[in-house]
Amino acid sequence: MPASRSARSPQTGLAGRRGTAQFSEAGVWAELGGGWQHLHGSFADEGYSLEWHDFEAEAEFDWSSSFHPGGVEICLNLSGQGNVGDGSRVLQLAPLTAGFYFQDRSGLVGRRTGSDRHQFITVELSCDFLRRNLPPEDAELHPSLRRILDGKNGAYVSEPIRLTSEHQLLVGSLRHPPVYAGAQRLWYRAKALEVASVLFYRPAGGNELFCERQKMLNQDRVQKVIAVLREDLSETPTLEAIGKRVGCSHFHLSRIFSQETGQSIFQHLRRLRMERAAELLRERRMNVTQISLEVGYSSPSHFSMAFHETYGCCPGLYPLATPTQRLGVGKR
Repeated sequence: MPASRSARSPQTGLAGRRGTAQFSEAGVWAELGGGWQHLHGSFADEGYSLEWHDFEAEAEFDWSSSFHPGGVEICLNLSGQGNVGDGSRVLQLAPLTAGFYFQDRSGLVGRRTGSDRHQFITVELSCDFLRRNLPPEDAELHPSLRRILDGKNGAYVSEPIRLTSEHQLLVGSLRHPPVYAGAQRLWYRAKALEVASVLFYRPAGGNELFCERQKMLNQDRVQKVIAVLREDLSETPTLEAIGKRVGCSHFHLSRIFSQETGQSIFQHLRRLRMERAAELLRERRMNVTQISLEVGYSSPSHFSMAFHETYGCCPGLYPLATPTQRLGVGKR
């Protein structure tokens, strides 16, 4: 489990380095123990960097000193409440939302709520990296990003978007890349651009067709279903009860869930249970029988069978140190 720390300001020791080539956010997260993990990339050398955050704070936590000056940062927020403001606008980051923000040197204020479990990935992109890969004249490029690429100084925050089930799968892959260590540099660079494509583009003129609005409604319903499933993996409500909570018939809900995710609701529930079981096994605080009950399996043998089908090994041997799980040491 991540360390729990009081919300002391992370500004200490960084004020004199903001805006310089020596900027590093590692010190900001040092007081949170193991709550910060560099995944891959180097903002200074390669133009992109990805980090995983998992921590608890006893009180409100200031995370604005972790924002790279002169870089666009994307936050893929899985849990915990946060916000980033530029003085006139505020990006509210609720669970399962995402957004981006930028400052040339300073100007942004970021807060994370206390008594919350915060889990999120940040993708940091330099302006030079973005200029090399994004055409600024593209009509569907987000207006704020176009101003940033045009060199207009200041601070900017985007509006939030909801993370769909596809986005959540992408976030999961960022933590556990499905490629060998030697291929991770190429893979992570491509994924950084994939994340950028999700956040930086929107329909020209802001007009959405009916089918797009319907797709957004369906995605919202899918996210509500996932939230209901996550509430208690050991005691899951019936499809009828889920339908009532989401606000549509369970027949229609089952159909749109399969269309949006490629899985049935109960297939997705099994995936959530296996992901939670893997997390508990990595923590090594519970035995296999306890974990099987925790994730809704009354029979340890059925749990072991499901786990083996998902991860290719029995729970007692997890995690395996396979080549795809060995992260290379990235540069900051």
